[in-house]
Amino acid sequence: MASDGIEQKSTKPGLGPDLDINDDATANVIEMSGVIKWFDVAKGYGFIIPDNGMADVLLHVTCLRRDGYQTAYEGARVVCEVLARPKGLQAFRILSMDESTAIHPAQMPPPRTHVTVAPTSGLERAQVKWFNRLRGFGFLTRGEGTPDIFVHMETLRRFGLTELRPGQFVLVRYGPGPKGLMAAEVRPEGGLLGPTSH
Repeated sequence: MASDGIEQKSTKPGLGPDLDINDDATANVIEMSGVIKWFDVAKGYGFIIPDNGMADVLLHVTCLRRDGYQTAYEGARVVCEVLARPKGLQAFRILSMDESTAIHPAQMPPPRTHVTVAPTSGLERAQVKWFNRLRGFGFLTRGEGTPDIFVHMETLRRFGLTELRPGQFVLVRYGPGPKGLMAAEVRPEGGLLGPTSH
């Protein structure tokens, strides 16, 4: 039914997975084409760069899945319907996706590694303050009043470790990084991986 001039708010403000719109809101739907800038399945969203020079368009995973797509590869061409939301443009419906121009994960360059750091310390004993394997980093402490030491998952992997547990003691060589001290080498204390090592 056509709008009778009464504007209705159809969803909660903000950019969320709630893509329900009423008949009045469909009058504001814009059809556009563009290229996938990036899409992260773990985060549940990504962005489209429109061909017409408009601002980037949010692409939520619920929109993709509802229209039969599991993911969107960087560089894929897409035609979609877009809504102007309070925080920006958001894809409402995927009309078509051409993956022939996409960069598939196997073709992408390896992820940019974190900054490598030259160690300026000897091998010192430190305790794991916290470590988040999903986020890929954490912090070590040498005790009260000392600056934390940033430790990246890639550094752990280089030295054969897969994770750290809060409270665990390790041996670390570290140096100055762009935002503070960074681990250059991490080894299990006493050659053991468990937190019971002394």
